Amino acid sequence: MATFLPQFQSIKSSFAHIVLSVEDVSDLWPTIKKGFEERLPFKRASLNNKTRNPVLVDELPAEFILTTDARLRSRFPQEQSLFWFREPYATIVLVTCEDLDEFKNILKPRLKLIVQNDDREWFIVYVSKAPAHNDQATKMAKKVFAKLEVDFSSKKRERCCKLDIHGPDPNFWDDLEGKIMECIRNTLDRRILFYEEEIRKLSEQRFMPVWNFCNFFILKESLAFMFEVAHLHEDALREYDELELCYLETVNMAGKQRDFGGMEKGDDQATLLDSGKKALAQIVQDDSFREFEFRQYLFSCQAKLLFKLKRPFEVASRGYSFIISFSGALALHESMLPFCMREVWVITACLALIGATASNYEDGLAAPDVEKEFYRVQGELHTLCHTKFMRLGHLVGYGSDIERSPVNSASLSMLPWPKPAVWPPLPPDASSEVLAKEKMILQESPRLKHFGIQRKPLPLEPSVLLREANRRRASLSAGNMSDLFDGRPRSGDGDSSGTPSAVQRVSNVSMSRTLSSPGNFDGSIDRPMRLAEIFVAAEHALRNTISDAELWKSLSSVEEFEKKYLDLSKGAANNYHRSWWKRHGVVLDGEIAAVHHKHENYDLAANLYEKVCALYAGEGWENLLAEVLPNLAECQKILSDQAGYLSSCVKLLSLDKGLFLPKERQAFQSEVVRLAHSEMEHPVPLDVSSLITFSSNQGPPLELCDGDPGTLTVALWSGFPDDITLESLSVMLTATNSNDEGAKAIKSSEAIVLMPGRNNITVSLPPQKPGSYVLGALTGQIGQLRFRSHSFSKGGPADTDDFMSFEKPTRPVLKVARPRSLVDLAAAVSSALLMNETQWVGIIVKPINYSLKGAVLHIDTGPGLSIAEKHEIEIEKHEFGANNTDHSDNPPDNHSPVSADVKQLSLEDGKINLPDWTSNITSVLWIPLKAISHGLAEGTPAGTVSQRQSIVDGLRTIALRLDFGVSHNQTFEKTVAVHFTDPFYVTTRVADKCSDGTLLLQVILQSQVKASLTVSDAWLDLQDGFAHTGKGDGRPVSKFFPLIVSSKSRAGILFSICVVDTPAKDGEELDPISVLNIRYTISGDRNLGAHSPVTKELTGPENETDPLTFRSALVLQRPVLDPCFAVGFLPLPSNGLRVGQLVTMKWRVERLKDSGKDVDSDDVDEVLYEVNVNSENWMVAGRKRGYTSLSTKQGSIIVISILCLPLVAGYVRPPQLGLPDVDKANISCNPPGPHLVCVLPPAFSSSYCVPAA
Repeated sequence: MATFLPQFQSIKSSFAHIVLSVEDVSDLWPTIKKGFEERLPFKRASLNNKTRNPVLVDELPAEFILTTDARLRSRFPQEQSLFWFREPYATIVLVTCEDLDEFKNILKPRLKLIVQNDDREWFIVYVSKAPAHNDQATKMAKKVFAKLEVDFSSKKRERCCKLDIHGPDPNFWDDLEGKIMECIRNTLDRRILFYEEEIRKLSEQRFMPVWNFCNFFILKESLAFMFEVAHLHEDALREYDELELCYLETVNMAGKQRDFGGMEKGDDQATLLDSGKKALAQIVQDDSFREFEFRQYLFSCQAKLLFKLKRPFEVASRGYSFIISFSGALALHESMLPFCMREVWVITACLALIGATASNYEDGLAAPDVEKEFYRVQGELHTLCHTKFMRLGHLVGYGSDIERSPVNSASLSMLPWPKPAVWPPLPPDASSEVLAKEKMILQESPRLKHFGIQRKPLPLEPSVLLREANRRRASLSAGNMSDLFDGRPRSGDGDSSGTPSAVQRVSNVSMSRTLSSPGNFDGSIDRPMRLAEIFVAAEHALRNTISDAELWKSLSSVEEFEKKYLDLSKGAANNYHRSWWKRHGVVLDGEIAAVHHKHENYDLAANLYEKVCALYAGEGWENLLAEVLPNLAECQKILSDQAGYLSSCVKLLSLDKGLFLPKERQAFQSEVVRLAHSEMEHPVPLDVSSLITFSSNQGPPLELCDGDPGTLTVALWSGFPDDITLESLSVMLTATNSNDEGAKAIKSSEAIVLMPGRNNITVSLPPQKPGSYVLGALTGQIGQLRFRSHSFSKGGPADTDDFMSFEKPTRPVLKVARPRSLVDLAAAVSSALLMNETQWVGIIVKPINYSLKGAVLHIDTGPGLSIAEKHEIEIEKHEFGANNTDHSDNPPDNHSPVSADVKQLSLEDGKINLPDWTSNITSVLWIPLKAISHGLAEGTPAGTVSQRQSIVDGLRTIALRLDFGVSHNQTFEKTVAVHFTDPFYVTTRVADKCSDGTLLLQVILQSQVKASLTVSDAWLDLQDGFAHTGKGDGRPVSKFFPLIVSSKSRAGILFSICVVDTPAKDGEELDPISVLNIRYTISGDRNLGAHSPVTKELTGPENETDPLTFRSALVLQRPVLDPCFAVGFLPLPSNGLRVGQLVTMKWRVERLKDSGKDVDSDDVDEVLYEVNVNSENWMVAGRKRGYTSLSTKQGSIIVISILCLPLVAGYVRPPQLGLPDVDKANISCNPPGPHLVCVLPPAFSSSYCVPAA
C-alpha cells in the first residue's frame, strides 16, 4: 500500500467534497443540471457520526458527476477499495417516458439492470415533459410515474420522485434533498463499517513482525479524510488523535532503528501548520515514517481540523504541549542534528503557531475562561520563543546586551547549552571576526546602578560557556582544563563569560597566538578555543542551520537582536495581561523597561518600572524589588519627578536591611533629607508607612476623665539607618465608638530626633470627648516635606528595639470616661447652727476616684452670711461615721500622707488652696461663718395655735466652686444650704388667773439646737398695759438657775404679772411688745451642730466664757375670758356644697362688752371686716372687705353674709372672716369655723345622654 502514498496525497489535495453520480438514461441532464447545482452546497444536512449519532452539518459541499465521466471510469478495483471515500455516495437515475408500452418494454428492463448493484445507494427522478394545457399527456405521465413507483419503491423506502419541467412542484426540491441525504447517510455508515473492520484487522497485528504502519496509516487517514469531506470534523480529529497514539506506540519498537530525520535543508523551520510541505513518499522509511516530519504532519492535520471547528484556542494549547514534547525528542537526537537545531525549530514553531492562532481567533468567540486561557498559552509561546532566542543571542556574543534580570537568569540558567557531538570549529578565514568579537568583549563594562549600588551579576548560563564548548571539542582531552582556566579556582556562578576579568584570565593562557595565525596551533592536540572564537564558530554554524531569513536577520546585529527581543517581550507581556497570569505580564514589563532604560527612554521605562515595583511590593518579593527599584529611582531623578523619586527612596529604605550595604542605605536617606529641605515645585505628602511604624506602649491604655488633659506615650520604630530630625509630629486619634467623629491630631510641641530602631515619644493630650481611642495615623514634617504613616506595630517586646510590623491594633491607647461625678461637696452637719453667732460650718470635700491635687476652692457667701476673716480656716480628715449624716466616704488611703491634726488654711480673695494630702481622701473644711438676722425672735402669743418660725427664714446659702484637675480644667459648682436658728423657741400661756387680777404667765423654752443649753438668768420686759407683781425686777417667780435645757427638750419659767391701765403720754405710742431676755451658755460639738461661738472658744474653758444673750419678742394678750367681740361661723346648708353652685357663707358678730370709744352717734359704731379666701378654690360674688354698722351696746349682734362659688371639688379650706381693726386678743371664735369643708363634684349633665334601650 505504500506505493499509493503519492496518489493518496494528490487525492487529498484535490478532493474536498462528496460525489453524487448521475445516471442520465433519457439524456435529461443538460436540461435540469442548472436547477440541481443551484441547490449546492446543502444548507442543512443530517449525518451519522462514527458512533451512529445524528450530527447536523451546515454547508455540506457536493458535486454532481455523470457516470460517463472519466473521473469515475478510470479507477482500478484496488484503488476503489482503498480510496473508497472518493466514490459516489448516491446515484441519481434520470428517466422520462410518455407511453406505458415503452415503459414496460424498454425503460423498465434497463432500469432493472442499472439498480441491480446492491452496494450503491440510488433513487429515480422521473422527469415529465407534458405541457400543462395537454390533459391527455399529463394523465399519461401520471400513469407512467405511478407504474414506476409500484415497480421500484417499497413500503420501507420511497425511491422515486417526479420533476415537472413546465411547472415544478415546490416540494420537489425538498423531497430530492431528503432522498440525497438518505443515500449519503447510508453510504457513509456502510463505508465507516468497512474502514473500521479493515483497521481492526491491522491493529491486531501492530506488535507482530509483519506490522506495516504505512498500510495502517492509509486506511486510518482515509477514514479521517472521509469524515473531513463529510464535515464531520470531530470524528476526523478523533481519528488523527488515535493515529498519533498508535504511531508513538510503534515508532520506537525494540529491534527497529529508524532515522529521526531533520537533516535536510529547511528542516529547521517547523511545519506544524503546513502538511503539504513535504510529500509523504519522501519521509517513508521501511514500513513507517521518519519521526521528525511525520509528527509535524499529524499535528498540522489536527490543527487544520481545529481551525475548521473554530477552536484556535485549542490549537494554541495543543501546539504548546506538542512543542514542549517534540523539543524533548529533539534533545534526544541533538548530537546528530545540525547545531542548535532544537532552539531554531522551537523558535520557528512558536512564531508560526502564534501567527496562525492569533489570525484565526476573534474576541468573544469563546467563554471568558477559555479566552483567558488562550491568551495565557499565547504568552507561554512568546515566552518560550523569547527564551530560546536569548540563548541563540548569547551563543553569538550578545550575552552582555541581555538584561541580567531575575526572570532572564531563572530561565536561561536552567536552559542547558546545545549538545552537539562536536562543537563547531572556527572557520579558517574568521580572524577579522574574532578580532571584532574580542574588541567587543573588551569594551564591555558592567553598568553601575544608581546610588552606587554594587551587585554581583545574575548568571545567564547554566555553566561556563568557555568550558562547555571546549569540552565538546573532539580533540580536547579532559586533562587540559588547567589550560582553560590558568590555575584559577573554578566558579559555578556562570558569570565569567561576559566580564572583562574573565576575558583577561582566559587570554593569559600559556598557549599564546599571533594575530596572523588565529586558528593554528602547532602541537599534538588543538589548543582550547577562546571565548571570541567560540562566538564566531557558533555564529557560522547557526548561519548554516537557520534557513529563515527573518530569523537570521534578527541575529545579524545587536540592534536587530534587541528589536526582536523587544517584540517577543511585548508580545508575551500583552498576552499575559489579557489572561489570568497578569503578574507574568508585569514581570515581562520589567524586561521591556530595561531595554528602554538602556536606550535612555526614561519616560517609558519609568511607567513600566512602576508597574513592576507595585507588583513586587504587593507580593512581598523584596529581593526582586531591590533589583528593579533603583532603576525606577534613577529614571525618576532624570525626569525630575521629585515626588516619585522621593517615594522610591523611602521604599528602598523600607526594604530588608540585608539587601543593601549600610553606606547604600545612608545614600538613600541623604537623598530623602536633601529633597525634604529643598524647594520642591509640587510638594506632596509622603507616605512612610513602610518606614516608620508606631504603637502604644505595653500595658493598659491611658485612662482620663471627661475634660482632662493628659500625656500619651507612643513607641515609634524608625527604619532610617541614621538619626533623622522631625520638625513636627502629630498622632491621629480615632474614636472606636463613633462613626461621624473624624480623627483628631495630637501635635508634639517640639522637634524630635528619631534614632534607628525604637523611640519613645510623649505628646500632650488636650481634653477629649468620652470614648475609646486607637492610634489612627502618624503625620509630621521633615524639613519642608510633610509625611504620613498609617502602619501600626504590635508593640514588640520591651527588650527589642529593632521591631516593625504592619498589623492594625485593636487595643485602645486612650479611654476617656463618660461624664461622671468626680467630687462632691456637702455640708458636714444638717442640724441648725446659732443665728447671729460665729459658727464653724463644715464643708465635706469628697473625691470620687479622682485626685484633687492642687485643687482650689472658691467660697462665695450668700446674703445674710459673712466669713469671720480674723480667724483661720481649718481642715481635717473626715472620719467615716463620725456623725449621723448620710454622706459616704472612700476608704482611707493608707499611702496618703494624711495628718491626724487639724491644719489651718488662709482665705485669699475668696479662695482656698487645698493641701496635697487631701487629694485622695475625704476631708472636712471648717469655715467660720456668721448668719445675721436683724429682727427679734417672736414668741407665740398665749391662746393661739403654736406656730414656729419658718425654716426658710433661717436658711443661708454658700456658693462653692472647686477647680481641680491637671490644669484646673475640671470645675465643680454647688450651692450648699446651711440652717441657722435661735437657741430657743418661746411660747407663752396664762397658767392661772388669781382673784386679785394677778396672772401667772408661763414662758416655755423649746430647744432648737442639737446641743446642751444652760440658762443662767432670765427677765421679762413687759409691754404697756402689763406690770410685774412682787419686786418688779422682771425676774421669774422662782429662780431655778442655772437651768439646763438638753437638745430638743423643753423648760418653763413662771412670771407673775398683772394688767394695768397705762395712759398714753403726749406724742408717744404705747409699746405693744414684751421682750424676754435669756442669758445662757451652749455646750455642743461642731460635728453635730450648734456649738460655742468661735470667739468664745478661743478665750478659755466653757465655764469661764461670757454668757450669750437671747431676746424674744412676746405679744401678751388679754385673758381669753374678757374679749370684746365674738365671731361665730353659722352652719352651712344641709344639702351640702357642689362645684358650680352658689352658696351663702354667714358669720355672726356679737359685741360682748361696751367698746368705750367716743363716736358721733349714741349707739352705732363702724366695724371693719375682711373675708380671707383662696382664689383658686373659691370665687366671691361681692365685696371681700368693708365696714358694717354695729351698736356699741353690749349684746349687739349683726350677721355678715357673703355669696361664694366653689371652684374645685374635695376637702378645701372655707373662707375666713376677720376684723382687721380689732386685736386678736379681743376676739372670741364661738362657734369656731370649720378647718375643712367638703365640696362635691358638679352634677352630671343629661343633655347629651341617650336612654338605654
